Amino acid sequence: MAKREVLHVKGSAHQNPIPTAIKIGNMVYTSAIIGSDPETGKIPEKVEDEVANLFHYLREIMALAGGTVDDIAHLSVSVTDREYKKIVNGEWLKMFPDENNRPARHTTVQDLREGLRVQIEMVAVL
Repeated sequence: MAKREVLHVKGSAHQNPIPTAIKIGNMVYTSAIIGSDPETGKIPEKVEDEVANLFHYLREIMALAGGTVDDIAHLSVSVTDREYKKIVNGEWLKMFPDENNRPARHTTVQDLREGLRVQIEMVAVL
């Protein structure tokens, strides 16, 4: 089996001792990614900025892994309010404009740690 490679992305560090993402063989997996500001590490006041940061991190992770967002196979999105799904859809359509070339996705409404409104987990195949 291939050795696990930890992918560190500036601004997306976890509070727990877990990596943002790992690459193992041709697979890429993330932990729960939060939409913190890439420069400050703080959660933005506007949910639109939080969601935009999430999609920024997806691009960064895939570049570090040696791929692109076209290699993303599945996203799991968690939101604290169903209305945030509309904001996620806006960034989703920017990243994946071709309806015939989008990854699978599942969105759930759930409680997240204090201050978070949205988080994403990803699986990609290089």
